[in-house]
Amino acid sequence: MQSRGAIKFFAILFALVCLFQLSFTFMTARVESNARNYAESQETFDLAKELAKGHELLEGYYIDSITKAKDKYYRDSLSNVVIFLWNYTYKDCKEREINLGLDLKVGMNVNLEVSIGSIVRGLAGNSQNPVFLQAMELAFEKQKDSQSDFVTLFGEAIEETDPNFSLASIFLYEFRDKGITANSTNQEVLDVIRTETSGAFDRAFNILRTRIDKFGVTQPNVQKIASSNRILVELPGVKDPERVRKLLQGTAQLEFWETYRFSEVYQYFADANTRLADLYGVADEEEILEGDETEVAETTDDTVEIDETTELTGETADTSEVSLLDQLESDTTDLGLEDQQLEQYKKNNPLYAILNPAYEQRQGQYYPSDGATVGYAAIKDTAKINKLLKQTKNIFPRDLKLAWTNQPRVEGSNVLELMALKVSNPRDMKPALGGEVITNARQDYDQNGRVEVSMSMNAEGAKIWKRLTGDNIGKQVAIVLDSYVYSAPNVNSEIPNGMSSISGQFSVEEAQDLANILKAGKLPASARIVEEAVVGPSLGKEAVSAGLWSFIIAFVLVLFYMIFYYNRAGIIADIALLANIFFL
Repeated sequence: MQSRGAIKFFAILFALVCLFQLSFTFMTARVESNARNYAESQETFDLAKELAKGHELLEGYYIDSITKAKDKYYRDSLSNVVIFLWNYTYKDCKEREINLGLDLKVGMNVNLEVSIGSIVRGLAGNSQNPVFLQAMELAFEKQKDSQSDFVTLFGEAIEETDPNFSLASIFLYEFRDKGITANSTNQEVLDVIRTETSGAFDRAFNILRTRIDKFGVTQPNVQKIASSNRILVELPGVKDPERVRKLLQGTAQLEFWETYRFSEVYQYFADANTRLADLYGVADEEEILEGDETEVAETTDDTVEIDETTELTGETADTSEVSLLDQLESDTTDLGLEDQQLEQYKKNNPLYAILNPAYEQRQGQYYPSDGATVGYAAIKDTAKINKLLKQTKNIFPRDLKLAWTNQPRVEGSNVLELMALKVSNPRDMKPALGGEVITNARQDYDQNGRVEVSMSMNAEGAKIWKRLTGDNIGKQVAIVLDSYVYSAPNVNSEIPNGMSSISGQFSVEEAQDLANILKAGKLPASARIVEEAVVGPSLGKEAVSAGLWSFIIAFVLVLFYMIFYYNRAGIIADIALLANIFFL
């Protein structure tokens, strides 16, 4: 009898524990149901109809956008509010609810490919050796129709391109501490390349897994695909695919660059403008200005500034060239000329016709500005300018690197700035300081309540940052993220502690994602999404419904069969089966 009592006691206790665990799912479902009701209220439909002004397609778009925004707002507002018992918030309940697989709920399945070729290029210091470049191009071609790894194909390509070429001449600098000498054979170099690329792929996998863990997805599945350079990522519950794409593909190559003043390099741009006028006649103008659509500069939705308390001003150089921005708002540059004069100006100035140089007015005369901005251009013209500058690159000094800003400085403008960065070492074209020195990053708020990302550097980074800011007092330092200039603040004084913060007009989620990427590290090579599948709510609902009905039908048949075959023993077996299902 005592043993029966103990069994009943533990059975009841176990049942209560199960009910307690199930209760979290009920609570989150209740909150999410309320969020849907709030988002799909009559007020939403009335607002969408008012904004659409009779256009049915627009009305559907506004309904979808407003519904998503209100649903997210409702759930976010309860994120840290206690909704269950004495101290369980909605966030706590969400973490403890029963998790459905990707096939049963909204989610995302992504197949990522890490570019081994990019890693090889990086190991070679982005060498411009013609044999190396030809072999790389041939290796990429071979990869399309081969199952071999890229390093093997690269070795074959070298042999086909130039059997006498020594890979040690390209990789000696990078592999000098790995036993490679000037006399090393190509096979020895390829063995080291294979080891390095394998390690880089493993780092990419770990970085992606770290990013996803910090993203907050419940029970994600991240795994390497055997015998390939691909990574499978399954994210149940994700409702914002675009945010996931940015998180997975973002390289987060944060860089700090010294800059040139335009007054130091303006003559090179004038010479380039003259050279282009000599090279191309009137008949060829449209042809050479025809931009490649793939080169059009992309901007993000965020304007990011640097905020260094009292030492580093979060503003770009104070010049009077801002008034020139308005001249670029039309399809062509408005220089105050008649149509005929304007056409003649375009013929004589192929570059300056679309890139407005950063001159400022002083005492009635125009002079090159002392800022790092070399000119302004409409976003649609940036690809054309890139093409023109590429054709005249031999005019410019080797330590000059040009980069576009990520966002127009003036709100509502469509004009980007082209900035002059100074390369510390022209051999490898690396910045003065790289983002790998970042030891921690977090989303925070500045003194004015703006969202920001605070960063701290390791000892080596702090030392370089101190020297960098000390050597550039009175000049601008460009903060570049993924090849776009996010800010170019003036340095007022030396910064000794390596503390920095990027602030700007972005949301808390976007700041958290950026901080996670910086903290998790930058990818050693670009990760490209080669396959993607999004499981929508309707598909998940159908899967749940089909699975539930198949379970009910099979379960009822088993219960009847047990009773029919075993009589009273079957009833007892059915009761035991029900208890087991409950506990499961």
